[in-house]
Amino acid sequence: MKLKKMLTVGAAVFGLGLVAAQAQAADKVKLEFWTMNLAPKFEPYFKQAVTKFNAANPTLEAVWVDMNWDQIQPKLIASLAAGNPPALVNFNVPWVHEFAAQGNIIPLDQYLGADKAVYSTQALADVTIKGKVYAFPWYNSVSIIAYNKEIFEKAGVKADQLKSFDALLAAAKQINEKTGVDGFAPKMSDPIGMFYYLGLPVVENGKAVFNSPKHVAAVQKFADLYKAGAMPKDIFKMAFEQEIAAFNSGKIAMMTTAPQALKRTETDAKAVYEKTGVTQFPLDAGKMSFGAWMMDFVIPKGFKNPADAAKLGKFLTGDEQQLLFSKATETTFPTTKKANLDPYFQAGANSKDVVEQARAVAAKSMDGARTLTLAPGTLPDEAAMQKKLADEFQAAVEGRKPVKAALDAAVAAWNEKLAK
Repeated sequence: MKLKKMLTVGAAVFGLGLVAAQAQAADKVKLEFWTMNLAPKFEPYFKQAVTKFNAANPTLEAVWVDMNWDQIQPKLIASLAAGNPPALVNFNVPWVHEFAAQGNIIPLDQYLGADKAVYSTQALADVTIKGKVYAFPWYNSVSIIAYNKEIFEKAGVKADQLKSFDALLAAAKQINEKTGVDGFAPKMSDPIGMFYYLGLPVVENGKAVFNSPKHVAAVQKFADLYKAGAMPKDIFKMAFEQEIAAFNSGKIAMMTTAPQALKRTETDAKAVYEKTGVTQFPLDAGKMSFGAWMMDFVIPKGFKNPADAAKLGKFLTGDEQQLLFSKATETTFPTTKKANLDPYFQAGANSKDVVEQARAVAAKSMDGARTLTLAPGTLPDEAAMQKKLADEFQAAVEGRKPVKAALDAAVAAWNEKLAK
């Protein structure tokens, strides 16, 4: 009887403990956060992040969910309609502006507080709409200039000359004149991004304004470069793969690229890789680094515990986790000021490895990294309007149409649609 009583008491105590554990688990706030196209490759990174966050926050439970990029918006819209959105969602910058305009994500200023100072100024500017911050800046990248040191030497050009965009264009002309090699391949497929990089507006007060004297002068510089033969004649057909192939074969002296692309040169053109140097892509009047496309986290409207979601958002995008993620990807850079100063990036400045050198150069450019694009919804017929600008821009650069006439035609077409 005594043994039976002890077993009964023990079972009761165990049962109470089990109920308490279940109650504690039920009391935890579930913080589901969605990312896009990061599984399964980065599962080890997210596993450690979730484990660390949950251990430090026993009343919260972070849960990682990854999906394809084209699933995120439809699933979020469905969850908003059902009243059960996740805590955080991985967005790019255009999506932040689109969903903020719809009122489907919330401003974060009250949750960021002093932590706002952790992020670079341009990263915050990317996701600031009407004076309010709508996303936690996450990972990013920028372009650097890879150059053929042998061609530079033959042309009498030095990398430290490339302090401005005008100096870069002048160097490209000098290279072509001295060696017959094309200087570099400007990114001609994105006139809007180029205008922003140059510090020139595109739409103001509901009207297209890219036919001003400053815009005309900027495009004329590209037309002059094209006419001089200092950029490839097939520049408007040249995408990522073609630019790498041209650099690897010595057909262009400079390549505008992300640091990791140089691994292709190392693999495919070892002789060119061994005479490759790297330098920063110069800032222009826009004071923005070239080639950025920032990712971030937003809090959907209707999530019942936004302060807890913000705690997870700040954790995932803080110095420590951003640095760990960059080490995991080997291709991305933090949007926080401190993390980019870490020896992981900066040691490359003294390395003999070109990819490591490029990583250090890019990290030093991250303070100026800005996503150079129009906010969604700005253009009523975006595809047609973008094509009209691209066509007129190409006609101007290739010399088939005077620059002013080409930009006037594009502006007139845009304003006709914007007026409606």
